[in-house]
Amino acid sequence: MAVEVRLIPCLSDNYAVLVHEPESKTTALVDAPEAAPILSALDKEGWKLTHILITHHHPDHVQGIAEIRAKYPVPVYGPRAEADKIPGISIKLGHLDVAEVGPLRAEIIDTPGHTAGHIVYHFRREQLLFAGDTLFALGCGRPFERPAEVLWQSLLKLRELPLETQIYCGHEYTLGNARFSVTVDPDNTQLKARLKQIEEMRAKNMPTVPSTMEEEIHTNPFMRADNPDVQQAIGMNGGDPGAVFTKLREMKNTFKG
Repeated sequence: MAVEVRLIPCLSDNYAVLVHEPESKTTALVDAPEAAPILSALDKEGWKLTHILITHHHPDHVQGIAEIRAKYPVPVYGPRAEADKIPGISIKLGHLDVAEVGPLRAEIIDTPGHTAGHIVYHFRREQLLFAGDTLFALGCGRPFERPAEVLWQSLLKLRELPLETQIYCGHEYTLGNARFSVTVDPDNTQLKARLKQIEEMRAKNMPTVPSTMEEEIHTNPFMRADNPDVQQAIGMNGGDPGAVFTKLREMKNTFKG
């Protein structure tokens, strides 16, 4: 089933995404950082919104819901564990649930860490993952509401998805993530090539999203906390991957690059 995907820059560095299935005219919005650019994108495409899918409760992912629903009073899907923090939520989802989005089906994966109830939407047939702030291109979210080790376990779940899966994340953080990544995986030639490409893309103000699961597995250090090269680079040879991940996340928090 062919779908069309539109990436919508919002706020200073957020992304919302529209997923459109032409035959049924289903149009789903993933996350709602800001109403105006989303409504503008719908108007430009001539699409009528049918669903809103929310990954987690942070304001920069939900604050556009009310204004968008004033024009399109559509159902809001979101994490069951954060339902009390998401305005207008009508369909509450958790791990291994399936969200029926018109003729499309999204498998729900619980990915606690950044927030306690964060979920992601995996459209297996379309090879799309909407990862919110759990997994970024060359990065991951800060573990605000759960320990870093919990976020590591969430990333391990995502690492099992097919390599060709296209990953849409919630922010344009890729250049900073890439500059950090080469400091903790310095001999990774694929990563160095990716950094060069990202620098060129951002110089032209091009989005670096989506990436693929294959790219993230080979170049994202936060997906590689059990990799000997990463462990050696940060002085934790043979370390517990959860502890290595925690150290990586702490290093990124203070990285100036």
